[in-house]
Amino acid sequence: MRNETLVPQGCWQNAKGAFVPLTTIKMEHQEEDALVKEIVESARFLNQALSKFKVDALGNVQAFRELIAEKYGAKKGGKKGNMTLLSYDGTLAVQVAISEHISFGAELEAAKALIDQCISKWSEGANANLQVLVDDAFDVDKEGKISTTRVLALRRSSIEDADWQRAMDAIADAMRVTGSKTYLRIYERDPMTGLQTPISLDLAAV
Repeated sequence: MRNETLVPQGCWQNAKGAFVPLTTIKMEHQEEDALVKEIVESARFLNQALSKFKVDALGNVQAFRELIAEKYGAKKGGKKGNMTLLSYDGTLAVQVAISEHISFGAELEAAKALIDQCISKWSEGANANLQVLVDDAFDVDKEGKISTTRVLALRRSSIEDADWQRAMDAIADAMRVTGSKTYLRIYERDPMTGLQTPISLDLAAV
């Protein structure tokens, strides 16, 4: 059970936990307190409403997916559950996208060693640029993490070399899916211009 401090009547509790008589608190500070509490209360309401909206929308999409699967014996959607639903006129779209969080295991060190061997045995010149890209891909950020995007970009390089291919296999073996997040995106297309714009549910974008 949470301990709640009993504030004496006619007092407010400040940030240090002290009780301050209301009569000594400046009016602008009282008005600021009221404004902050009003905005936070509205934000909590919107947060709960958005949470319910996402749960309801994803639930309805999943129900539709199961309906299609039951009717045709196949799932509607793409790789890893990604799918886009369209209105009949094509002006409205609901997109469900699943993003996986990937980390790398010990095999990544072997991949880096194999790649370095490849670069050292190849002729100089253009490979100096490749060395920069490789070093950049395996460099860690401020949190000590390797950029997943940069490492995986190396696998898109079409290099016919046995050691390079072994290195790419080592990267694949090093990959660990540590979690996933489901995104719900909604779009509206202007029938006159054909321009598709997102219906933003992000405070910073509205």
